[in-house]
Amino acid sequence: MANITLGGNPATTVGNLPETGTKAPDFKLTNTDLADQSLSDFDGSRLVLNIFPSVDTGVCAQSIRTFNEKASRLENTKVLCISKDLPFAMARFCGAEGLDNVVSLSDYKTGKFGNSYGVTFKDTAFETLLSRAVVVLDTDGSVLHTEQVSETGEEPNYEAVLNALN
Repeated sequence: MANITLGGNPATTVGNLPETGTKAPDFKLTNTDLADQSLSDFDGSRLVLNIFPSVDTGVCAQSIRTFNEKASRLENTKVLCISKDLPFAMARFCGAEGLDNVVSLSDYKTGKFGNSYGVTFKDTAFETLLSRAVVVLDTDGSVLHTEQVSETGEEPNYEAVLNALN
């Protein structure tokens, strides 16, 4: 269980991020076309899992914009933006912003992703939403880097993500 903050107030998650060097847990999430996508759909690509509470908050939206910009410069790397937002909201946001270098995925159906990756809020007003975190995976699905952002209202460390991919 991670001890983080939300607006400066204590918050906890249901678990911890996968450890560096381990295989990432498989997942089944919903894309903006309402189709299921799993980890194996991205076999052979390096992945940045940009995990956040909701696209309708300023910091979450900025993380998508920043990763969209940085992803365009990365070889064989896909950025998966993951929240519990409905796929329609993710599609609306990315379409309006012209963001086409990220893949939007939702954990709204089952919440299993948030539980297996340890990022679901256990308490606070954000209970059951996903906390802000980043997981970087190599082409074989092994974890290269993780960051559980300690204050939900702050952006992830983009440079650490890029360094993990170099």
